[in-house]
Amino acid sequence: MVWDIQKLFRHHAKDIARSLRRRGLTAEMAADLTQDTFLRVLSSPPRDDAAHHNPKAYLYQVSRNLSINHIRRERLVERVELDDEAFAQLAEPLPSPETIVHDRQRLKLVEAALAELPARTRTAFEMHRLGDHTISEVARELDLSVTRTWTLIRDAYRHIVMRTENL
Repeated sequence: MVWDIQKLFRHHAKDIARSLRRRGLTAEMAADLTQDTFLRVLSSPPRDDAAHHNPKAYLYQVSRNLSINHIRRERLVERVELDDEAFAQLAEPLPSPETIVHDRQRLKLVEAALAELPARTRTAFEMHRLGDHTISEVARELDLSVTRTWTLIRDAYRHIVMRTENL
């Protein structure tokens, strides 16, 4: 006999969440653990001999075990409340010096790769990527077909990738 998880969820999820809230969990955590309960039963269904047992009791036992595990984990983790100013001081808003150097080197390689392109290919690429023009707008501006324009932009991409892939 297979348990109808959807039916069990419809009939018991609210009550399971309510019982978890009574155990001191927040409404959000109770909702999460309720979903986890049904996921646990779906991913590890009860043994075949449990088919004749009480599914409701089984679900409550799984939810209780999950709540106990959650509460144990919470006790192990030290929480520190920070206001916005203290949090802003923790995060470094500036990139590291290494990142700055790497990005500058990469930018120089991209500039050099763009300079190596034929003028029309470079113009098509710059209009599309830097000027936010659509391919059809670039094609109209350069008096080319859309297919040819797309090919020029693709070729520019390939050239830039080949020139920058070693950095």
